[in-house]
Amino acid sequence: MIETPGILLTILSFVLVIGPLVFVHEMGHYLAGRYFGIKADAFAVGFGREIAGFTDKRGTRWKFGWLPLGGYVKFAGDMNPASQPSAEWLSLPAEERQRTFQSKPVWQRAIVVAAGPVVNFVVAILILAGFAFAYGDIRMPPVVGGTVPGSAAAAAGLQVGDRITAIGGRSVETFDDLARFARIRAGERTQIDAVRGGQTVSRDLVIGTELQRDRFGNEYKIGRLGIAGSKPVIVPVSLIEAPVIAVKRTGEIVSMMVETLSQVITGRRSVKELGGPLSIAKVSGEQMSLGLDAYVFLIALVSINLGFINLLPVPMLDGGHLFFYAIEAVRRRPVEPQVQEWAFRGGLAAILALMLLVTFNDLGNFGLWKNLAGLIG
Repeated sequence: MIETPGILLTILSFVLVIGPLVFVHEMGHYLAGRYFGIKADAFAVGFGREIAGFTDKRGTRWKFGWLPLGGYVKFAGDMNPASQPSAEWLSLPAEERQRTFQSKPVWQRAIVVAAGPVVNFVVAILILAGFAFAYGDIRMPPVVGGTVPGSAAAAAGLQVGDRITAIGGRSVETFDDLARFARIRAGERTQIDAVRGGQTVSRDLVIGTELQRDRFGNEYKIGRLGIAGSKPVIVPVSLIEAPVIAVKRTGEIVSMMVETLSQVITGRRSVKELGGPLSIAKVSGEQMSLGLDAYVFLIALVSINLGFINLLPVPMLDGGHLFFYAIEAVRRRPVEPQVQEWAFRGGLAAILALMLLVTFNDLGNFGLWKNLAGLIG
């Protein structure tokens, strides 16, 4: 039976995920800018028309918009998308100009821009560290405990007791390393290396495909090797070890994101699998209905996603700004304003096109296009 969390719970869950995460992202920019003496003209909590607000003693207008989905920070002197000096900026009094974003050296501007994504990663690491400390670390050696009949592992001739050392040319330390590799490579051919009786054996195999459906009716295509692991061991984690494990888990998640993105770019994975805000909203409601642990873990995943996406070298995103700052640091002068302007226009167009694509995909996943086709037919 397919369960649905309900529209009100879905909306509430989405707001409680996206709103705070975008807020802390912008707070990262704000605090870094404040540390370097940059004045913030405005810090908006939410979007749309201002429904309440106040101006603090530093002259920052704190605005609360009617749509509580994040916000933004506007630094003094940041008068164009490329943050380039303009005639308006040059006309400012010298003392006021020193408190603007453009007046700061490139390394300070880079830190201010990078602070937003960094905070998103820090939030995720804190959450994952909390899970590690509360529940321990599940560790399972990459030893074959059995193979599923008809599976990729069985077809490759893997045997009980084989210790997997590498897959696809990548070293394997835990059973999770195997599962993560296979999960996003359904149907791909690869090589698996193992130690059997002191001898190294190598086998080629095609990763199996398993179609899963959860209680909410969502379908997922998962890559499976068909290997049963040995008995897992839950190891208690200290407060000192927890952040280390959390950083490692964050790195593994980012690595999987990079792999998945490369698969989409190279055509090995369909663009139809890309989701947007509507998908996040749907999953938010589903995870909240599953319990607090599932919901908090989703917040960590979304926070990592926000940090990762914002660091992509796409103009209009933080990574695009950092890309131009890197060029400026090498050339010892900024990229020409007209070049940046056209780059940011292109970046905006690309982001808008991506938003249209993922929204189209989301509506398709919700069955809208199928229903419309049925009505027309």
